[in-house]
Amino acid sequence: MVLITSGVASFYAFAAYPLLRDKHYLPIQDSRLDELVTELPPLRVKDLPVMETNEPEELYRAVNNMVEGAKSSSGIIWNTFEDLERTTLMDFSPEFQGLIFPVGPFHKHSENILLTTKNKEDYVTTEWLDKQDPQTVAYVSFGSLADIEEKEFLEITWGLRNSQRPFLWVVRPGMVQGTEWLESLPCGFVEDIGHRGKIVKWVNQLEVLAHPAVGAFWTHCGWNSTLESICEGVPMICTPCFTDQCVNARYIVDVWQVGMMLERNKLDKKEIEKVLRIKEMGEGMRESCLNWKKRASVCLSEHGSSSKYLEKLVGHVLSFDSYADAS
Repeated sequence: MVLITSGVASFYAFAAYPLLRDKHYLPIQDSRLDELVTELPPLRVKDLPVMETNEPEELYRAVNNMVEGAKSSSGIIWNTFEDLERTTLMDFSPEFQGLIFPVGPFHKHSENILLTTKNKEDYVTTEWLDKQDPQTVAYVSFGSLADIEEKEFLEITWGLRNSQRPFLWVVRPGMVQGTEWLESLPCGFVEDIGHRGKIVKWVNQLEVLAHPAVGAFWTHCGWNSTLESICEGVPMICTPCFTDQCVNARYIVDVWQVGMMLERNKLDKKEIEKVLRIKEMGEGMRESCLNWKKRASVCLSEHGSSSKYLEKLVGHVLSFDSYADAS
């Protein structure tokens, strides 16, 4: 059995590495970045999940070993739900000898436990959110791994300030290259934004996304963050940083239609301000977000797809004991 915590679409792109090399999409060429990968719609060349490395052949081998290991397993447990990635699951299933169990979103199975674990900073953040109007706050978080250059940090800073929109911004210690935390903030910035903005080191993301004051999630598009936002019906502003995040962002924008793109190479304060000022990011997108929220909820209900796959998974695992006894 194999547990895969990324989305099906991004894993499918990894599995296509041999084809992508044969078609000369890989290694990526700057002149082809915006070209559609016709074999993997809706992805463009710039969306392909690659990592910067001095040993590309080692990377290709590692990816191939990962994919072949999954293909030869007796089953794959996937952190997704059938409605969300139905087409990709159907395309991918024939390539596997084992069974596929899309039983996600994982976090929804343990939601009560996760939401009851709170510290003092959580309460302070919640109190601040409680004072904001519904669907007005832009929640900004780029995950636990990505770092940014100081010039990018400053563009984000001024974009948030100039948007005049309430914001909750998670800035991890060390996230800004060459700094410990907020040393790069412009002089007087905190006083300037007053109570309209809040900068913290960490938040309980599930609780924040579920809060009625949050109207948008500016995200790096990690898979967990993507699922959490979809489950709460919060539209996303997508700034992917690397690997599968680029695939996730493309699906968020073009397939599920629950977000808009703000590419990292376009992190200009005026562009940031423009995106943040878009009222509710469009009624059509808001409607799409609520639709996916309902579908995520249905999949976890008693007769929903994830619940049914979970039952099948339990039966599949128990069959191992029967096989062992027979041997």
